[in-house]
Amino acid sequence: MALLEGKRALILGVASDRSIAWGIARAMRREGAELAFTFQNERLGKRVTRLAAEADSNIVLECDVANDSAIDHAFGELSNLWGELDIVVHAVAFAPREALHGDYLDSLTRDAHAIAHDVSAYSFAALAKAARPMMQGRSGALLTLTYLGAARAIANYNVMGAAKASLEANMRYVAAALGPEGIRANAISAGPIRTLAAAGISDFRKILHLVETMSALRRNVTIDDVGNTAAFLCSDFAAGITGEVVHVDAGYNMMGMAMT
Repeated sequence: MALLEGKRALILGVASDRSIAWGIARAMRREGAELAFTFQNERLGKRVTRLAAEADSNIVLECDVANDSAIDHAFGELSNLWGELDIVVHAVAFAPREALHGDYLDSLTRDAHAIAHDVSAYSFAALAKAARPMMQGRSGALLTLTYLGAARAIANYNVMGAAKASLEANMRYVAAALGPEGIRANAISAGPIRTLAAAGISDFRKILHLVETMSALRRNVTIDDVGNTAAFLCSDFAAGITGEVVHVDAGYNMMGMAMT
């Protein structure tokens, strides 16, 4: 039997076939999950609809996670279609491009800080609140994506590092709040992957090269690596895991220096 047979998953954050969210969607579909997707705006709608069809899904809902009314509307539509929900994948983050390069303090503004935390961190808790009624009695699982910049200062990651640290704290508090209801929450800290979102980070190619050189496995990870871990974490095989940040970064996070 497939890992996610009989489970229903909502995937937020697919922007292209290079998105980490798409790697997760493919793995979950392979493992038997029925999928639904969201898109932020009309520009992305057609692209996400095409990819959803590749995953045997015709449920594609508009949802701007920075808008509570939009979240409520999307979950209302999903509730009418499914009634029950097992998995929510939160693969959404944003910070103004100008805040993602150079000196942290020079690039930081109050607005950039607020936007990054709202879209990248608060939205996870907002989705948990919206999904909660549909997950009752389902042994549900919530999953988000973070990065090493939440725990360490990474050049040019800047305000997104602060937002990801907030996201990880959000995840732990969500896990504690929903644990008595049998609902789990976890995060995957993925290594750098060449995605549309990563294109906004200055010198990203240098980061990829550094990880390939320094990581224990001497390679970068792929969206499939992350997708396989996500499928496991949202399956009943991970029923005892909640409130955790699982690193999928070829071992880069635990290295102190290169060993040759």
